[in-house]
Order: sequence, then structure tokens, then C-alpha cells
Amino acid sequence: MTRPIYLDYNATTPVDPAVREAMLPYLGEYFGNPSTTHAYGLPVKAAIERARGQVASLIGAMPEEIIFTSGGSESDNHAIVGAALANSHKGKHIITMRIEHPAVLSTCRHLEERLGFGVTYLPVDKYGLVDPDDIRQAITDKTTLITIMHANNEIGTIEPIAEVGEIARERGIIFHTDAAQSCGKIPVDVNELKVELLTIAGHKLYTPKGIGALFIGKGVQIDALIHGAGQERGRRAGTENVSYIVGLGKACELARKALSDYGTKVRTLRDRLFAQITDGLGKDNVLLNGHPEKRLPNTLNISIRGTVGDELLGRIPEIAASTGAACHAGSTEPSSVLLEMGVSRELALGALRLTLGRWSTPEEIDIAARLIVERTRQHAAP
Repeated sequence: MTRPIYLDYNATTPVDPAVREAMLPYLGEYFGNPSTTHAYGLPVKAAIERARGQVASLIGAMPEEIIFTSGGSESDNHAIVGAALANSHKGKHIITMRIEHPAVLSTCRHLEERLGFGVTYLPVDKYGLVDPDDIRQAITDKTTLITIMHANNEIGTIEPIAEVGEIARERGIIFHTDAAQSCGKIPVDVNELKVELLTIAGHKLYTPKGIGALFIGKGVQIDALIHGAGQERGRRAGTENVSYIVGLGKACELARKALSDYGTKVRTLRDRLFAQITDGLGKDNVLLNGHPEKRLPNTLNISIRGTVGDELLGRIPEIAASTGAACHAGSTEPSSVLLEMGVSRELALGALRLTLGRWSTPEEIDIAARLIVERTRQHAAP
């Protein structure tokens, strides 16, 4: 049986063969504990430090500013909880926005409910963009952390991070961005973005699930999240997941080298997919969700009038994609991100998130567009 066309790269990515090959020696011959100082540990420690440099190079950081984590959610938790607690003597107010990933929103709510922090959740416009002026107005003398994602996982909208970073620096506030979706898809430079904390998720970068990184700028005060021995400069205890760290390093090296070509390729294919769907169903029946220009090059989120996205995908087993909606107790709920953007419930229910990646092909795009148009028309036919 032919496998479905994969259009869910924002959910996770296949492991790149070059990443797998880089990892294999550290699942066999190089098994030593990197904290030891003998012949088994030293080459393993060197591999970790080499990977640290590769990750740093992708985002314009210094190697000593990178710590390895189990993934994006841990990095978000560490950044938010660690910075909030370390700076709580200055104030207990955090600013974020309503369409953040649950790893950010749930962490902020935890700090509210359990530790007495105040959190301001800012709205977004019809494209999913936060207004930097809203952030400026939300700042109080108790604000110690701002956390705004770089690019949204559902709609791909790219937030004005550098502008927010400038505001944060003017007021001496720590600024964190979740760059899980943007790293490897668009240029990400911590200096240009003016961030002190930045989240990376490996499985969005063609590594196995279970590895990530957190950029912590020099001089940033942040508590450890996991306590124990002194690994990761005392900021993340536990014997390192060496093979996965090596894999993340290789993935970041590959992404950095291919960044320009990747963006051109997937943007062309994404626009081709959108054009074919709108041509087939009519422009009035297909709504683009997200910013038309300030958007990840691989991400296409559309709503089709008169259609429930989850049901449509159920009629197209030849495609593996998502809707951005969550199913609860047998009923489909529309995406909260789309609702926050002012999209009607009906159109939000009709959403499809089609995300492309490294191995997407023109042939797959043409087939996927044809199937979406055909199955939508078949269902609409009397």
C-alpha cells in the first residue's frame, strides 16, 4: 500500500538519514559517560561540545549560551519558570499573547495559579499578529518577563520579535521567544531578534523526538528546572542524552547550510498548492488563515466554506495533514488560534493545516490539491 502524502511537517518531521548516521556511533562504540575523564568519556564529551557549537551557529549564539533539553516544551517551561522565579524579587508580572503554544500558556497559568504571578494575555489581529504597542502599554514596574512565539505553529504568522525585543531592552525586561517552528525554516539570529531566551525543538528539525535546546543569553538570571549534578553548566541536571544531542547538532548544521534553498523550494510548492485549491474551489470559498506575507514559507492554513476540516481529511486517507482543531469527547472544537483571530466558528471548523517540508515534491502537491478539490466537491454535490 502506498503511504499517504505527508503534509504535516509542522507537527513533526522525519529523521534525516544524515542525522541518523551521525547518531549511530553514540548508540554503540561511544557509550561512555561524558562526565568521566577517561578514554570512554572524553570523546563523548567532545561530541556534545561539537553539537553545542553547531546549534549555536544556527541561531547566531555562543556555544556556552546553549543548554540541551528534552524538547520544546521543556525549553519553554525552563525559560518561563526559571526566569520568573530567578527574578521574582523584582516583580511577578509576565506578558504573553493568547495564541501561544500550550507549553507557554499552561506554564504561565501554572505560575498564576500556584505561585501568585500576574499574567497579561494579549490579543492578536486578524492575521495573528501581536501589536508591539499593546506590549508596551501592558508593561508595569513589576514586569520581569515577556514571552512571544517567533512563528505560530498553526497559521505560520511571524511575529514582530525584533520590535518587541527592542521594547523589552528599553525597560530591562527578559524576553523569551519560542522558535520551535521557525528554526530551520527562516533565518533566526538571537542578536537581530534581541532575545535573551530562545526555544528550539529537535523534532521540527528532522531529529528524533525527545531532544531540544534552550538559548540563555550571557548574564541572564534563570533558575535550574531540573536539579541534581552539574551537567549543562548546572542548569539542567542529568546524564546527557548523547546520541540525540549529536543528532540535533547535525540537524542544525544541515538546516543552516540549506536554509536559503529550503525557503525558496517550500514557498514555491506552498503557493502552488494554494493556487490549485483556490482555482478548483473558487476564491470566494477558500480563506487564507494567517498573514499573506509574514508567514513561514512551508505553512498553508486555509478554511473551506461549508466544510468541516476534520471530516474532509477523513475522506482523503491519501493525505496526512491536520486541521489545527482538537477533538474532545467525540465533537470537533475549532482552533482557539483561529477564533482569537476573529475567524467565525463555521470557518474555523473548515480549517486545514497543510505544512510542507524537506521532501515535499511538486507531484505530491499536485495530487494533494486535486484530492482536496475532488473530495470537497463530491461532498457538496446534491
